[in-house]
Amino acid sequence: MQVEDQGRTMAFLADPASHGGAAAVERIDTHISAIFLVGDRAYKLKRAVHLPYADFSTPAIRLAACETELALNRPAAPELYLRVRRITRGPEGLCFDGTGELVDAVVEMARFDQQTLFDRLAARGALDAPLIRALAGRIAAAHDQAPVVVPTDPGQGGAANIAGVLDINRAGFGESDAFSQAEIDSLDAAFRAGLRRHAALLDRRAAAGAIRRCHGDLHLRNICLWQGQPRLFDCIDFNDQLATIDVLYDLAFVAMDLWHRGLRAEASLLVNRYLDLSGAEDGFVLLPYFLALRAAVRAHVTATQVATAPADRRDGLRAAARGYYDLALATLTPRPPRLWALGGLSGSGKSTVAEALAPELGPPPGARLIESDRSRKAMFGVAPETRLPEEAYRPEISERVYADMATRAEAILQAGGTVLADAVYDRPDRRAGIAAAAARAGVPFTGLWLDVPAEVLRARVAARRGGASDATPAVLEGQLARDPGPGDWRPVAATASIASVVAAILTPP
Repeated sequence: MQVEDQGRTMAFLADPASHGGAAAVERIDTHISAIFLVGDRAYKLKRAVHLPYADFSTPAIRLAACETELALNRPAAPELYLRVRRITRGPEGLCFDGTGELVDAVVEMARFDQQTLFDRLAARGALDAPLIRALAGRIAAAHDQAPVVVPTDPGQGGAANIAGVLDINRAGFGESDAFSQAEIDSLDAAFRAGLRRHAALLDRRAAAGAIRRCHGDLHLRNICLWQGQPRLFDCIDFNDQLATIDVLYDLAFVAMDLWHRGLRAEASLLVNRYLDLSGAEDGFVLLPYFLALRAAVRAHVTATQVATAPADRRDGLRAAARGYYDLALATLTPRPPRLWALGGLSGSGKSTVAEALAPELGPPPGARLIESDRSRKAMFGVAPETRLPEEAYRPEISERVYADMATRAEAILQAGGTVLADAVYDRPDRRAGIAAAAARAGVPFTGLWLDVPAEVLRARVAARRGGASDATPAVLEGQLARDPGPGDWRPVAATASIASVVAAILTPP
């Protein structure tokens, strides 16, 4: 089909009469699609293009592409992706699903409010912690359902998969004049060095099923809120290679998007909750590298838009590309691993402080947060909010929880990651156990004790509703009776605002 013929298709879709004449039609254009919004429906048309990465040059190819798009996106958003509509030529002109010649095809979707896109929620400061936790669950569920792609030879392993991205990225940087050759070479060298460090882990993860047919384009603008819940949409459907990636590289796009927008706590929370749900903690050390790579891809894509952009937008695009480049380079800068432990009695605010402190430790997206409450619930196979019976808090069970936390922390430290461990730590042997994990890994250790007056602790525990902690007033009274105190850990007054407590922790004593 010629491009001018598809112009008639677009005129058909833009005509309210084609949709019953009930409402005006709005149009949104992208580089490979045109979306027509009418009433409670959206119709997505593939442009008649033939690009190096996408061929939509004939009606039959576009029909097949629409069917692929529907099949790939429905598992994550069945309420949004409804059906494929054929556009055919009849005696009176174009129509939907007629018996005449196939002219084009569209994906019919449920229309959603553009203000529910996550990039717009982010701009309004509306991405709260419950929504980020829900998003982590949605992504983890999508990855769990995604088809595994097991490499059949070493040339298709995890390291080779990322090497292909590096090659594309370097070529992409060369297509613009936004960066000097020295800058391109410096960034590429840093990525190649990182790939050598991570190659074995990438290959192990690939062999274990971490490479899957993922979303591939998981940034905030491809996530919306539908009936109060996050929905992932508009995955890469035109190129399997671009979307066949490590699940953590898929996650890294949205984490990078959050971090780049200054939503560091949200990025850290998303990653930590995803790891809690997915069991992919072995790959935590890869996340800074993956975030940097996502930022670099966005840098070169933004830079290549400069040449064809209107003159009044070029400076802004150059600045945006530079911002992504700087984030990539800064994230690649090696930082030594470290173990932090946060202790305190029930009601001292450990979980809240830990979530605010984690993004300040280590490279983006911050420290891996290992929490005793969540670890115990995971041990019993229940959700964090599910209250466990008293038997789950027997001394031998608690010993297993603390030992498991130390083992997990040591594994991450040995791999080069930073860890923040959060538990009561009201016994000397448990404090010694977590400190020993750092010693075995050969990394520095910092123990922190949140110091809160007893009357404040009692009020907080009595008022607590929901959350992962099962501590009751009786449990707190038992802790107070033992009066563990800070011991050799650094005491931190924790009655001020969370921001003030975190600032005090990060200020050298």
